[in-house]
Amino acid sequence: MPNYSGKWTPSQVLQARGQDLWPINGPFFYVDDVFSTYVYTGDSGTQSISNGIDLDGEGGLVWIKGRTSAYDNGLYDTARGATKEIYSNKTDSEQTNSDTVTSFNSDGFSIGADPLVNTNLEDYVSWSFRKQAGFFDVVTYTGDGTSSRQISHNLGSSPGVIIVKKTNSSIDSYWMVYHRDSPENTATTPNQTKNLVLQSTAAIANNNCFGAHSTQTDSYFTLGTANLAHVNGSGNTYVAYVFAHDDQRFGDNQNESIIKCGSFAHNYSGATVNLGWEPQWILVKAADQAVNWYIFDVMRGIVTGGLSGDGDAALFPNTSGAENVNTWGIDVNATGFTVYGNNILSSGDAIYIAIRRPMKTPEAATDVFSPQLGTASGEPRFVSGFPTDLLIKTYRYGYLGSLFGSRLTGNKYMSAASTAAESTDGAFFKFDYQNGTSTSGDSNDIGWMFKRAPGFMDVVAYSGTGATGQVESHNLGAVPEMIIVKNRGSAWQWAVYHKDLGEYDSGSYIASKNLTLNTTDAETTNSVFSQHSDQTASVFTLGYTNSAITYASGNNYVAYLFATLAGVSKVGSYTGTAANLDVDCGFTSGARFILIKRTDSTGDWYVYDSLRGITSGNDPYLLINSSAAEVTSTDYIDPLSSGFTVTSSAPAGLNASGGEYIFLAIA
Repeated sequence: MPNYSGKWTPSQVLQARGQDLWPINGPFFYVDDVFSTYVYTGDSGTQSISNGIDLDGEGGLVWIKGRTSAYDNGLYDTARGATKEIYSNKTDSEQTNSDTVTSFNSDGFSIGADPLVNTNLEDYVSWSFRKQAGFFDVVTYTGDGTSSRQISHNLGSSPGVIIVKKTNSSIDSYWMVYHRDSPENTATTPNQTKNLVLQSTAAIANNNCFGAHSTQTDSYFTLGTANLAHVNGSGNTYVAYVFAHDDQRFGDNQNESIIKCGSFAHNYSGATVNLGWEPQWILVKAADQAVNWYIFDVMRGIVTGGLSGDGDAALFPNTSGAENVNTWGIDVNATGFTVYGNNILSSGDAIYIAIRRPMKTPEAATDVFSPQLGTASGEPRFVSGFPTDLLIKTYRYGYLGSLFGSRLTGNKYMSAASTAAESTDGAFFKFDYQNGTSTSGDSNDIGWMFKRAPGFMDVVAYSGTGATGQVESHNLGAVPEMIIVKNRGSAWQWAVYHKDLGEYDSGSYIASKNLTLNTTDAETTNSVFSQHSDQTASVFTLGYTNSAITYASGNNYVAYLFATLAGVSKVGSYTGTAANLDVDCGFTSGARFILIKRTDSTGDWYVYDSLRGITSGNDPYLLINSSAAEVTSTDYIDPLSSGFTVTSSAPAGLNASGGEYIFLAIA
């Protein structure tokens, strides 16, 4: 019986699951522990890439690709050892290069100065896959020339994809790819699975390099009966990268998957793939057409719900080509992804590997929220310390108002002081950094940066259907308590849902009252959101009238969802007293961000943050609905360890006796 204290090995996990000994309280495994997309800029020196993936202790694969120039796809794994590289776009044998990946570390890996991985000022991306039952394995073996050979692996489930490469020779050395949805060649005895070739655009073929699907099991995979030099030539050495499919042993309840290997039929109208979760990384290939392989990931950019001119950043495993940022044709959503038209694939069948977006609930607010002043030089201009999914940028001395931009919507922004549609003029938003965002600006700008995380905040880009009560999925993992929605393509007001607003019974439907982010208006009965009970931990429901604001047919929207997470965030309300009023948020070290709005009468949207000061003296505030400069000469807010205090000197917009207020606070 395994020792269940501390970190579990894959074999202990498998044994425990097999004996029904998998404990309620862990350990738990998440996609955050086993996969990382990490973007970085080369410096022609040495770098340590700290991505939180234990490659030294657990083993795995690092795949590196240059983005700004044409560089080979370099693959490095712990089974063959650091400095051993092979290229997915070539048939070359394994090379030894002491200046590429120099070590695998407990929190990532280190690189040298070779141009393939570290040219000065060039942009790169690395994808790290950690060995883990139910997700990924690396296997090396020596060929013996026999047919239908079985090779052991430690996935603990049947492989979804197997990629095999000969490492000691470039002769008969194709990258052979098995996929669980590949057709079988029934003309052979025994049946063999058709396969693809990673370094080629070639369509699927009867190479007979892998056995039938039934011969791929949770403990071994079976090679084929022909073209054995590619996968099992006698005396040759091979590496196999083995990916799981839909193994549901992950997450808080240990019943969720983090990787799926599937297929879909595609035509000129596009195709939507339902994964049951939102992907962060997608490898896709038309199976029956001679076209490129594509890799997309949300770190480099998948612009979702945008215009046809909004590009998605594609890289190609079968070529050395630089990143193509104008590859329009893929969106991600809370339950999967959509491929549009013939921009990536024309009609036919396609295969994919998809990996789930991060799924861990944050333990500290500093992991998901950071207020920072901008810098006039360097990249990124706003440094958060984590990959940022939402930036709210405000010029402290008055200009344009508070600008909202998100990773999902690309380099666009919209002002909360305006009804205007999204724009790129004058304030380019760039999100492909590990530790912040960049826009134009300097230290006169403040950036409030948020990371999407279960229980805290989510971003959803969606298209309106025009149907009343439109339902949209989300990945907040909790009932949204505050939702901010804006029409991206047209000049319509910002709509705000809040759990503590009233409801309106029209006689034929019940709708939540709402606020307008770009005005001082009190709560209204626009009916742009459904009633409170229709908002759930998996979906939010829109309304019944004024459809252009939240759900007009063919219009693109973005929604920002917030919830209360103990010790991290609080979505709440209070009744004013005109005296000092303590607002308990359940925090221990006070609030670092406070957004307050009066609901029963007119009033501005006040924003305070700890960077500019939440003190016992004067506290600077900005109005999110206004382009006015910040006010620094008032003492309307005081610090409180459990939340914040609204002072007796605060105006009616913050603390009128009997006034009703809603707020969002972050620790």
